[in-house]
Amino acid sequence: MRIAYFDPLGRAWERMKTALFKPFDLHKWFVVGFNAFLAGLAEASNGSGGGRAGGHGHMTFGEFLNLPGKAWGWLTTHPGWFVAIIFGAMVLIVIGILVLWLSSRGKFMFLDNVVRNGAEIAKPWKQFRTASDSLFLWRLVFTFVVIAVTVAFAVLFFVTARGLYFASSGGRIPWPLLLGVGFIFLLLFIVLAYITTFLNDFVVPIMYKNGITATQGWRCFLSLFGRYPFYFILYGLFMFLLMILFVIVVIIAGLITCCIGWLLLVIPYIGTVVTLPVWYTFRAFSLEFLGQFGPDYVLFPAPEPPPAAPPAEAVV
Repeated sequence: MRIAYFDPLGRAWERMKTALFKPFDLHKWFVVGFNAFLAGLAEASNGSGGGRAGGHGHMTFGEFLNLPGKAWGWLTTHPGWFVAIIFGAMVLIVIGILVLWLSSRGKFMFLDNVVRNGAEIAKPWKQFRTASDSLFLWRLVFTFVVIAVTVAFAVLFFVTARGLYFASSGGRIPWPLLLGVGFIFLLLFIVLAYITTFLNDFVVPIMYKNGITATQGWRCFLSLFGRYPFYFILYGLFMFLLMILFVIVVIIAGLITCCIGWLLLVIPYIGTVVTLPVWYTFRAFSLEFLGQFGPDYVLFPAPEPPPAAPPAEAVV
């Protein structure tokens, strides 16, 4: 079996041009762009930059380790703020769950638009309700598991780091622990990135094609992954490089347009519509790539045969 990367990308590019430019239909762009916007809602970047660690002076490592204790002490002495923070956290959790639900529904809507070269909202919204709810529940459980593991890991880190730091003479920074934690976090980030990529690009299409739940979709994909792990790992790296290329193009476009292009991109829905050819191509590429593994994984309908030529008239 020959598995290619550039060939399915080229076919996906041609599908995008046919769907969005032949002919150009602004209404279709806004409809398909809305579905793409919903599909990527939970993965959208906040666009917020990090602040500086030091406010009025240099923070020592010991002071950093004492931050959780100081924060807890401040909260217990300010019950009003404690209640406000808990209430705000609950509101954010509810909003996050709603966004995750909408995103799960949008993934099937956008996928259906790409597979059928259509521009519909209401029909796929109703048609894939069961599958999208299954996907939502799987993502919700997975999100809470990731949060729980992250919190437990952070608590373990602070407890271990405090013990090593304050037990050492002169308060020496435990660099082996910091390097080990950094490596583990990098490894976890890579694993989470692959899980997210495989879920969006392969598990959801398998669910779409077979009408199965998210758990069954994962079982089907993992069976395929077990036979061809190298191809899928390389696919993740290939997509990572494509995203880097996309970011570079966005940066150049923003500079050429004197930042006007960036202003359009920061408007979530409008930004998705403007960059719709990219998201459409990426969605079609994952389907073209998956279809190489056999007819059971082909989602695009077979092309219609050309009309038969009329019979030639007999010459008298």
